Amino acid sequence: MPGLYLSDLTLSHYRSHKRAVIAVDSRPVAIHGNNGAGKTNILEALSLLSPGRGLRRASAEDMTRRPEALGWKITCVLHGPTGLHEIEIVSERGAARQTRIDGKPTPQTALGRIARVLWLIPSMDRLWIEGAEGRRRFLDRMTLSFLPDHAELSLTYEKAMRERNRLLKDMVREPSWYAALEASMAEAGAAIHHNRLQALAALAAAQDAAETSFPTATLSLECDMPADTAALRDAYSATRSRDLAAGRTLIGPHRADLNAIYTAKGIAARDCSTGEQKALLVSLILANARALAADFGAAPLLLLDEVAAHLDAGRRAALYDEISALGAQAWMTGTEDGLFEAMGGRAQTLLVTENEGLSAIRVSG
Repeated sequence: MPGLYLSDLTLSHYRSHKRAVIAVDSRPVAIHGNNGAGKTNILEALSLLSPGRGLRRASAEDMTRRPEALGWKITCVLHGPTGLHEIEIVSERGAARQTRIDGKPTPQTALGRIARVLWLIPSMDRLWIEGAEGRRRFLDRMTLSFLPDHAELSLTYEKAMRERNRLLKDMVREPSWYAALEASMAEAGAAIHHNRLQALAALAAAQDAAETSFPTATLSLECDMPADTAALRDAYSATRSRDLAAGRTLIGPHRADLNAIYTAKGIAARDCSTGEQKALLVSLILANARALAADFGAAPLLLLDEVAAHLDAGRRAALYDEISALGAQAWMTGTEDGLFEAMGGRAQTLLVTENEGLSAIRVSG
């Protein structure tokens, strides 16, 4: 099944890249070069083809090339189920980025209707042993890949909750000040919870149907909140006194956590070895990609930063085989081209070098 793919990518004044022009076909892309050459910067630019703040969660100002600080631009041609699209993402002198699809200004959320992007980066390796916030973000990224409107729901919920928390901190007790905010939170919060459960069901089905060399995970959502809108609205009202004492909202989807069990061993992911935790993450990204290929009609773009360095030779070969079977255009980084040897002619290679502050990219294969 053909996936989404980029045929042209240009970065202008983006981080370390003063100007980078990358012309590739639909095959996976293996990017290698020394540390600091700008490999991850390419993946970050591609992550902006999905709604949200990108894989580093950086501001538009942080992405601009220094010392010029002129702003930056990303352009690309995207091929996928909805046809061919020209995408342009621009930030002028650190201002919030603006998106154009086929020459027309559009909100970021529109990207979710024409593209699907998944990523795995080294900072996610501690996902199972750190706080719940990172796991919620991981779950919401997966949910967003299936349901693009999930981003709008999250923004609506967070905006209403910030306003409610401000009232709580100011010790406002008048119920009428809360009613509209709690109604908005309940409607969006119940939908967020439902979307997350739907995404977990899709992942479970994809794992059950797959023949994979990676371990499967049994996922569950831990969230102490009513699941329907009316009951959640009543719960916000009922817990208002407790929330006043705490100065913040103590129930809702923002308090959820994602639990994972290494299925074959019956061990919680947080108690697994570092290698097993990494393998579980790779497995979930692949399951997400397989589910999307069936749901969206095309495999997603995969952004895999330094993933090969943390897998043994057998696991690397298995990963490349599964990527090829998916038909996904995976953009993978590593310090050595030998890490991608098992890909052979199935991939094209980008060598990224840096000299006196200027990056250079050479495509081969």
